[in-house]
Amino acid sequence: MSTSTGPVGPNSVTVSFGERFQASEQFDAIFKEGMALVERTAAYLDGEGRAEAKRLGPPTSMVYATESMRLTTRLLELASWLLIRRSLKEGDITPAEAQRKRERIKLKTLGRPAHIRCFDDLPESLRELIVHSFSLQDRIIQLDRAMTQNTQASQEAAAEASPNPVAAQMSMLQQAFTR
Repeated sequence: MSTSTGPVGPNSVTVSFGERFQASEQFDAIFKEGMALVERTAAYLDGEGRAEAKRLGPPTSMVYATESMRLTTRLLELASWLLIRRSLKEGDITPAEAQRKRERIKLKTLGRPAHIRCFDDLPESLRELIVHSFSLQDRIIQLDRAMTQNTQASQEAAAEASPNPVAAQMSMLQQAFTR
């Protein structure tokens, strides 16, 4: 039989980083920033961006089309992550539902502006949106990792701290037969 000598034990309280962060003003701020970026990007691509794209030459116009699609996809993934976290915060979904939904999201760190061919030839407004989206993505990936690691550690600690029902039954049987 092992005993817990670390911070996790029968009398310890595990504080979830995810729950704490979701309830914080920092989450509200990153949520607002993310949704504002989605709105700003949609307005740009439907308005000014459309006009700017028409003025681009053949190689740059293809890069514009490709990067605007990548930007849209990246922002949809980030918005999905934020909406799942907000739904969890507000009690609209359970942690298990949030985990299932989170597993469908692909937070990728590929394709930085330095890797985009003709990036400097793209309109400045599009470049700014792309750079901002990568910055937001980096922060969300860090938060997601911290929340996932914290959730896994909490689950492991709960499993370790909870009594083993089979061991309890075996102990009772052993006591009954040794009398």
